[in-house]
Amino acid sequence: MKELLNKYGSLKEPFLFLLSYDLKNFHIKKLNNLDEDIKYEINSFGNKFKKEYFLNKFPISFFEYKNMFEKIQEEIRSGNSYLLNLTTQTKIETNLNLDEIYEYSNGLLKLRVKMNDLDFVCFSPEKFVEINDNKIYTYPMKGTIDSSIENAKEVLLNCLKEKAEHTMIVDLLRNDLGRVAKNIKVEKFRFFEKIELKNRGLYQTSSKISGVLKEDWKNNLGDIFLDLLPAGSITGTPKKSTVDILKKIENYDRGFYTGIFGIFDGENFQSFVLIRFIENIKNELFYKSGGGITIDSDEKLEYEELINKVYLPF
Repeated sequence: MKELLNKYGSLKEPFLFLLSYDLKNFHIKKLNNLDEDIKYEINSFGNKFKKEYFLNKFPISFFEYKNMFEKIQEEIRSGNSYLLNLTTQTKIETNLNLDEIYEYSNGLLKLRVKMNDLDFVCFSPEKFVEINDNKIYTYPMKGTIDSSIENAKEVLLNCLKEKAEHTMIVDLLRNDLGRVAKNIKVEKFRFFEKIELKNRGLYQTSSKISGVLKEDWKNNLGDIFLDLLPAGSITGTPKKSTVDILKKIENYDRGFYTGIFGIFDGENFQSFVLIRFIENIKNELFYKSGGGITIDSDEKLEYEELINKVYLPF
């Protein structure tokens, strides 16, 4: 994959790609040769959906989650990790199909993939990396709260656990960018965005980090991009040991969930983390979600957050 990304970058050939979380599976397609197996929209907001729908959730039990949570805490106490993004999959039932969810959802990126054995929809609110001119940017997203809570923004900003989690991810991504770029800067720290849902809203916090690349970055697009993976916001820190721990503790295959979708238009590059993700597995729908765990995390609150992130963005 790296060689192909370098080749298309050096030729200024527009393309898109999909990359799985474990970096083992990928699909690359030239933008002038797309078909219906991959559909996407960027900055797709304002879609109105008037049809009545339901979304029933069947998450893993709290007992199952608590067992994984305690194993995570043991790894943290042993000094093997400081932050781990624990995820799982929730079976859902809805009267909507994946094509309808794609058509009417809102998101920074919305993506519909139906090819070979892949059948999923994603409406991601999280950018990963973008490159404009010779500057590279990344946007770690950590911290979510129900906007109906009184003084929700202040509660989130003043939560020591959320601040520590976000700070660790910013530090990880800042160091990651430092491997491929110079003059690394945190341009914005913990700014708010709001997601409007059917019955409530969510606030989430993100940061913006930048660096300067060499002028010939297009010739090395594959090297630059793969050197930053997997994304720190959906793994943890330190990255390598945390990935190994999650592989042992998570009880399912993430697949393309928490992987990356990217587009190169011949001049600039942008990519997104594949979260807010619904997959058809053997004719059953599963919503994959998770959250960051630190030493200060509360197992009941983390379990609630896991379930709250199972929603449709209408």
